[in-house]
Amino acid sequence: MAKVLKDAAEKIDETLFTFAGYDAKDAERSGYSNYSYWRSTWNVFLKNKMALVILILLATVLAFTFVQPYLPQQKLPTLIHNDPETGFQLRNVPPGKEFILGTNSIGQDLWARLWSGTRTSLFIGFVVGLFEAGIGIAIGAIWGYVRWLDRIITEIYNVWDNIPSTVVLVLMTYILRPSLSTLIIAMCITGWLPMAKLIRNLVLIIRDREYNLASRCLGTPTHRIIVKNILPYLVSVIMMRLALAIPYAIGSEVFLTYIGLGLPVDTPSLGNLVNEGRRLMMAPSMRYQLIFPAIMVSVITISFYILGNAFADASDPRNHV
Repeated sequence: MAKVLKDAAEKIDETLFTFAGYDAKDAERSGYSNYSYWRSTWNVFLKNKMALVILILLATVLAFTFVQPYLPQQKLPTLIHNDPETGFQLRNVPPGKEFILGTNSIGQDLWARLWSGTRTSLFIGFVVGLFEAGIGIAIGAIWGYVRWLDRIITEIYNVWDNIPSTVVLVLMTYILRPSLSTLIIAMCITGWLPMAKLIRNLVLIIRDREYNLASRCLGTPTHRIIVKNILPYLVSVIMMRLALAIPYAIGSEVFLTYIGLGLPVDTPSLGNLVNEGRRLMMAPSMRYQLIFPAIMVSVITISFYILGNAFADASDPRNHV
């Protein structure tokens, strides 16, 4: 056997090999990778053409919502327009050249009220959605990871979750003056519960995996384990819930206004516009007062829903190449 190996070694052409010297710079690059999780997520998201179109549409609507008041010849949303000849209010004027979307039952420009109401509803949606995500994720992660807090938070959750949100809103309306801040506070009080319960259940699944046990044995602080080991695995779920929390808050505002617990009538919002148009929907000539705000609500909620699902799929590392 040794003779065979020796003969094979003698037949090898040494000119086929070159000596590789040591290079400190190349040695440092041995474990280098240019992979970026968020860049990869964005690249996967761009492959979804429908989601990309929806993103452009939603970005255009959001941009125009905040630019609209500064455009020339824009009317105030709360200004009541009167006929210069008769002095009477220009009530229920159909869409035309002077009033693009017509006027409402007291002579206010529906175009200006639509975009002002969209700004108000989007503000409510973003504030409530971010609050629900922040508080829900924080409490849910602690609830699921810290064992001795599980029973305490579970009891608090069971009591708080069994109180109907409508009852909380009614109480807040009686305690505080009906306003934008009152509505936001009332929606935030109970809105974080579903997010916290979801995060808690997901944390329980991965809490006792080997890398978390190893981190605990090494003395890693609890907050670092939660932030570095657990929450990154839940990015896709968190992004989807965050994207859905915004249209859900807008839909809740519309519903609460519909039942009389929303914003005051003098505050333009999509809920107030839908509620005003609902009263006139049986008159064919005035249905435009319901159609336009209903279209805006549908565009915003459907867009956020599609984008939330698309981004959740894109943020899943299993879809990365």
